[in-house]
This record gives sequence, C-alpha cells and structure tokens, in this order.
Amino acid sequence: MKRKPSRKASKPTPRPSKKASPKKQAPLLSRRMLISLAVSLILLLAVLLYVFNPFAAPVFDGNRAFQYLEQQCDFGPRFPGSPGHKACGDFLVSELGKFSDRVVENRFNYTDKRDSSIVYDGRNIVASFNLTPKLNYRVMLCAHWDTRQFADKDPDSTLHDQPVPGANDGASGVAVLLEMARILEQFPLDFGVDIILFDLEDAGDYGAAIDSDSLMPFCIGANHFANTQTSYRPRYGILLDMIGDKDLKIKKEAYSNYYAPQVVDRVWKAARKLNLDVFSDSLSDPIIDDHYPFLEKGIPVIDIIDFDYEYWHTTADTPDKCSPQSLQMIGDVLLEVLYPTEE
Repeated sequence: MKRKPSRKASKPTPRPSKKASPKKQAPLLSRRMLISLAVSLILLLAVLLYVFNPFAAPVFDGNRAFQYLEQQCDFGPRFPGSPGHKACGDFLVSELGKFSDRVVENRFNYTDKRDSSIVYDGRNIVASFNLTPKLNYRVMLCAHWDTRQFADKDPDSTLHDQPVPGANDGASGVAVLLEMARILEQFPLDFGVDIILFDLEDAGDYGAAIDSDSLMPFCIGANHFANTQTSYRPRYGILLDMIGDKDLKIKKEAYSNYYAPQVVDRVWKAARKLNLDVFSDSLSDPIIDDHYPFLEKGIPVIDIIDFDYEYWHTTADTPDKCSPQSLQMIGDVLLEVLYPTEE
C-alpha cells in the first residue's frame, strides 16, 4: 500500500547565512569640537552673569554722553521756532522713550514781552522711571535743552545776531541725563526718578529781573512747569547746566546753598568720596536758573553749574570746548548720590 505524500512541507536544508554587519556608530566628538563647545558655554555663562548679576554696579559712560552732546549740536541751533528745535525735541522724546516707563510732553505757549506778535511754542519733556516705587517718593534730575537765539556775549559784535551752538550751555546737561536714563532702566531704584528737560530757559533779557514788565525772563519753561504742575513735589532735585567745560570747576551756587543746603551737602559729599576736586567749597554768585522756580515753591532743587565759562552766549560754544572727562565726573557724582557705594 502506497503512502500518500505528506502535505507537511519538508524542512528545508539550512543554508549558510551571511553574518549580519554591525550597525554604524556615530563618530565620537573630536577634541577640537569639545573644546569649542566648552568655550561657547563659558562665554554664554559669562554673558548671563553680566546681564543678570544682582551684584553688578551701574557704570556711567562719559564717551557715550559726549556722543549725545555732539548729536544735539548736529541738529544746529535749538531755539523755539527753529528747525533744529523741532528735530532735536523729537529725538529727545524718542531716545528717552527707549529707557523710561513713560514720556510726557508738557507743552505751552509764551508771548514775547518785547513783541506781542511773537508767540513761542514751548516743550518741556518729562521722562519717568519707576511709576509705582517701593519707597513712596520721587527725585528730579533736570536740565534745559534749548539754546540761545542771539550770541550777544560774543567778543565780535558783528556776530551778536547769530544763534549760539549751545554745546555746553544746553547740550552738556542733557547729554549726562540721557546716559543716566540708560542706567536707570538697567538698574531700577526703590524710589521714582523723573528726568525733566526744560524749554525756553535761554530766551531771556539780562535786565529782566529789574524790568519784568517789558523784558523777557529766563527759565520760562521751568516757571511754567513749577506753576502748573503743582501736585509734583519731588523729595529733592538736581539741575545740570553748563557742566561740560574742559576746564571744569563747580562752586556751590548761592541760592542752592541757602535754600537746599542738605542737597548740596549730599552732592559734595559724593564728590569728596570720589576724590573729585573739581567740586569746590567756594560759593558762586546767586544764579537765576531752572532750579529757582522750585525753590520758590519750597522744593529743594540745587544747581550744579560752572558759570565761569569763557564761551557763554557766544558762537564759540561748540563741542571742542567740552570733554567726555567732564561729563564723566558729573555722571559719577550722580551715580554716587543715587546708588551710594559702601564706605
């Protein structure tokens, strides 16, 4: 009897199989790549420590401040009504807006007392830092940003109708405060700070204090602000005016020393701590400047000013008469006042 063939498939004869090739492994990082990676990580860590280091101290840059001085002068004369006045004002608002929490323009009109057909458009610029401070008070730092329309102190009388470039008389104080704005943003304080740039400081007549009815006063913008913003009462204020002179010498301005001696002492103490002998203990003559309207309101504001400036109200008040070193010293004093270092 035949057997039926089995349906079960016969077991195939095993064939020799090819040995499986090993998987390709990723090449190890080269020594050079490891060193490069380590250096990159170290640099990144250094940058992070610099940016976020809670122990970092603010540093004032006099060279950057001097660039701000030159930028203002590049706009040309900056008296109200001039093209340079509008262009520079727009620049100041824009630049302060980069750093501050709020910028407000305090605009006003003023009719010329010598000619009622002339009406000046004034523009005070207020940049505020730390609107809701932990410590419930504010400090004012200020300067005037306009320039004089007539160089009536020029030794050449044919130039008396020419405008003043205003490198020192106007631009120097503003330059320091623009650099301070950068620092105030990077290093917030526990109290509020307002940088105020006053307009129409330099449109006055020299005899206006005697003949106030027919002559133009100085400090028009500051007067307007002090008389209309009556709720604004900073704990103290510091005015910077004509502080860029290469041969800088700061005396104690008489009105400041009489009405706000505590603020004068604070500033001069900071200067002594920094060994800055440009701050003299001598008294200057009393000067009607943008601090005076606030002193009249009982607000202690002092004037840091070098009034012994050879080029005051002349066509030679140009950047070459100023120096980054002078701006640096003033900036360092402000830092020591606002961010006092340990004894």
